[in-house]
Amino acid sequence: MNDYVLSCCSTADLTAEHLRERDIRILCFHFSLDGADMEDDLGKTIPFPEFYKRIRTAKTIRTSQPSAGEFVSYFRPMLEQGKDVLHVSLSTGLSGEMNSAWAAAELLKEEFPNRRIEIVDSLGASMGYGLLMDELADQRDAGASLSELTDFCHRQRLKIQHWFFSTDLSFYFRGGRISRTAYLAGQLISICPLLHVDEKGRLIPVQKIRTKKKVIEKMLQKMEEYAENGLDYSGKCYISHSDCYEDARALADLIEEKFAKLREKIRINYVGTTIGAHTGPGTVALFFDGKDRALGTQ
Repeated sequence: MNDYVLSCCSTADLTAEHLRERDIRILCFHFSLDGADMEDDLGKTIPFPEFYKRIRTAKTIRTSQPSAGEFVSYFRPMLEQGKDVLHVSLSTGLSGEMNSAWAAAELLKEEFPNRRIEIVDSLGASMGYGLLMDELADQRDAGASLSELTDFCHRQRLKIQHWFFSTDLSFYFRGGRISRTAYLAGQLISICPLLHVDEKGRLIPVQKIRTKKKVIEKMLQKMEEYAENGLDYSGKCYISHSDCYEDARALADLIEEKFAKLREKIRINYVGTTIGAHTGPGTVALFFDGKDRALGTQ
């Protein structure tokens, strides 16, 4: 029986059922939609199709990370049960969540001097973060100690490749990440930007590609180039999407045809409400084990 708890936040974009099956605990982020405050609770409060329908016309949408106080309340019952904790955070390149977790761990040290809370930056997001959590659960179930699992997390996190594209630039414009001119020009000529997450866990634009068909093909090429063992890749592959399942399915079909040795069928989930509030609808993200991101990605 494990003497520690494996933990993450809702931004790993795994389903509630999957998290229960893998015995992974979560703490929820929060968001506000036109002044209504809600938890990013994996689609329980607001189903994902409804969420994406509403944000298309919402006047304001904001997100917030769990506070240190929330982390204290979240960690304390685990420590009271005599458990240590490995909590893996959303990338510090995207959020300050890890700071809240660290602050809570420091506050709890005096109360529980014999317990350990390990905090590790995933350097990832969405189901790339989720894929890391799933691989950690595999190691835990194989008998890894807390120290061994923490070391594995540090080694493995940069081996998970994150590739994204978007067919809707409106949220990038609304969020100030592209200019109005770039937004209008992109919409006019059907630009679908290709992005990845770098070794510091930041979302980085890579290439402007015209048409959805071509950017899906480019995503497949990136997996061929960066997957562990190339076309002989035998690991897991996850895809998340922000209310564009058909695009995610089209990419998955190409990958499953090309990569015959995949460990299992590709898992496709929604991009959750926290990350979806920033990407908007029309985003597809691909995740797999591959070349270390610290070595660079072109």
